[in-house]
Amino acid sequence: MQFERLHTWMLSPREAVALQKSLAGQVDLHAGLPQPLATVAGVDVSYRRRGGQFHAAVVVLDYHSMEILETATASGAVTFPYVPGLLSFRELPILLQAFCHLSITPDLILADAQGVAHPRRLGLASHLGLWLDLPTVGCAKSRLCGAAAMPTEAKGVWTPLYDDGEVIGRVVRTKARVKPLYISAGHKINLQSAAEAALHCCRGYRLPEPTRQAHLLSNRLRLQYEARSAK
Repeated sequence: MQFERLHTWMLSPREAVALQKSLAGQVDLHAGLPQPLATVAGVDVSYRRRGGQFHAAVVVLDYHSMEILETATASGAVTFPYVPGLLSFRELPILLQAFCHLSITPDLILADAQGVAHPRRLGLASHLGLWLDLPTVGCAKSRLCGAAAMPTEAKGVWTPLYDDGEVIGRVVRTKARVKPLYISAGHKINLQSAAEAALHCCRGYRLPEPTRQAHLLSNRLRLQYEARSAK
C-alpha cells in the first residue's frame, strides 16, 4: 500500500494534543458502508507493559466469508511516552509500517481502539483513517470517555454512548452474555454503518474476526521476539 504522509511523528505530548484537535475537524462521519465492500482489515499492536518494542499486525479478510487473504507485520522500538488519549502516537508509526507491506488495499478497517469515542474525537481508528484515507471503525474493549447504560445480554443489543450530550458511539453486545464492545465511527463512515460492520464480522467471539486475527498474530510476533531475546 502507498499513502501520503499526513504529519511528522517528532512531537511532544503537548504538540500531539494540539495536532489531535486540528485533525479531528477533518474526520468524515457521514458515509455509509463502502461500496463495493469485498475486503476488511483488522489491526492490532502487541507489546509488554512498560516495554519499548512494539509488534504490529494487519490481517486482510474477505468481508463475506471471513477467509484470511493477506497478512502484514512490522516491529520496532517506540519512544513516545504513554499518555492517556495519545495511544495513536505510540502505535500508529509501527502499524503504518505494516500497511506499507500490504498488496491489498482493504475496503474497510477495524481497529481494536477508539474512533471518535475519544475526548478530542480522534482515537487511533480515526487517526489511522486519516493517514490511509480509508473507512475505519473503532472496536474498543473498554470505554475511554462518555457514559452509557449497559445493554441487555442478547447478541446485537446496544445502547448509545454519550459525551457532553453528544452520541459518540455504541455499547454493543457482540456475543451473548459477554462484555460488550465500545463501537465508534473512525473515518469515512457513520455510526450506524460502523456498528453494522462490526457485528457482521463477529463469528462466535467477542471480538470481530478481523481484529481477533490481528490480535493473535501480533501476540505471536511478540512471543517469538521474546523467545529470541531470551536466548
